[in-house]
Amino acid sequence: MLNFKKVSLLIFGFISAITVARGQAASSAFSYLGIGETYGNSLTHNQGMAGVGVSNPQYYFLNNQNPALLVFNRLTVFEAGLIGERRIVKGNGISETNGSGNLNYLATAFPVKYGKWSTSIGLMPYSSVNYKLDYTDAIVGTTTNTVTVKETGEGGVNQFFWSNGVVLNKDFSVGLKASYLFGSVIRNYTNTITTSNQPIIYLPNVYARNYTKDVSFTAGVSFHKDSLGSKKKYKLNIGAVYDFKADLNTEYNARIERRNSGGILVDSTTLVNNVKGSITVPASYSAGISLANKDYWVIGLDFTYLDYRKFKDFSRETQPWGAEGWKLSLGTEFTPDPTALGSYLKRLTYRTGVSYDKYPYLINGSIVKDFGINFGLSLPVSRISSLDVAVKVGKRGDLQANTIEENYFKIYFGMTFNDQWFIKRRFD
Repeated sequence: MLNFKKVSLLIFGFISAITVARGQAASSAFSYLGIGETYGNSLTHNQGMAGVGVSNPQYYFLNNQNPALLVFNRLTVFEAGLIGERRIVKGNGISETNGSGNLNYLATAFPVKYGKWSTSIGLMPYSSVNYKLDYTDAIVGTTTNTVTVKETGEGGVNQFFWSNGVVLNKDFSVGLKASYLFGSVIRNYTNTITTSNQPIIYLPNVYARNYTKDVSFTAGVSFHKDSLGSKKKYKLNIGAVYDFKADLNTEYNARIERRNSGGILVDSTTLVNNVKGSITVPASYSAGISLANKDYWVIGLDFTYLDYRKFKDFSRETQPWGAEGWKLSLGTEFTPDPTALGSYLKRLTYRTGVSYDKYPYLINGSIVKDFGINFGLSLPVSRISSLDVAVKVGKRGDLQANTIEENYFKIYFGMTFNDQWFIKRRFD
């Protein structure tokens, strides 16, 4: 049996790491739009299949993409994950390489009523903002003078979620997920007169912060049919997920600062102090289908649609960069022989997949496209637990169409612990 004290220490260690890891996502110019670059809900084992997970149930892993699939978790499962990434960003004739590591998720699930109702709670990032931009802007009231603007963004939004899945009958299940979103996005704008020959003593800076805290909801449904085919060994799964539109309560703060040439704050004047408003994140739709051969292999296809033309910022205005976006993912996993106690290699689970994204926003008037290839592996530990790893390599954006592009490499590490908790003893 899994040592409960060891698991508790692992949970405590990962939670303690949140304050260190927060805000360490790799720098990306794409994160300056909206509330930042979203992480998605895929866990490490899903990432190995290019994020596929809307339809395929997993008995020894937590499904965080469709709450209706939680009912297939008959054991107590705890999962923790880390992400590391390296990006090569190209634009305006220059190239920059950066990387980082971050906490990816903490989640646990267990059956409330065995075979009928399962629940899950967890903590993971929702979005990340980390960018630095340099550009030239005109000075209002003049026709010749300009300023050089250095714009930076940092922070992001986290989510604490509670999910429940309930069986309706032998083929259908439904689920509901409630997420508490919280976190700050901070942007700084520092101006320098481009044509000035005078030595720089002080730099004017505008500091703006949006602090978000609110609840969003996700609903899911699953259809599962097993014992198909002449030998009754195939399983067909269909799933759908709807993320409801969320009007997130937000507090806005802004101030003008004066900083010296070393960036040290000298004095400031508050312009806006905790003005309440909201940011609207549009609804999204996901659907998936998968086919499995018992516990040996599964192949799945997921599709997600999101329309950011309906996104509204704190000013309650739609953004000119908003567009229709979608993602298509195809993935598979294969275990040579899950019951081969005499051969460890045969019990390894191998995964791979590909994904193609059209992001729901425009850069330089053109849609941003992303193509990625994923690989994954699960290493059995003890009887029904595992160490999981996945990698993704891909390219986002295009120099000609978007004036910026990223070549990236991401690696995901996960730990999955399964055990039987809350089981009523029949004998003392």
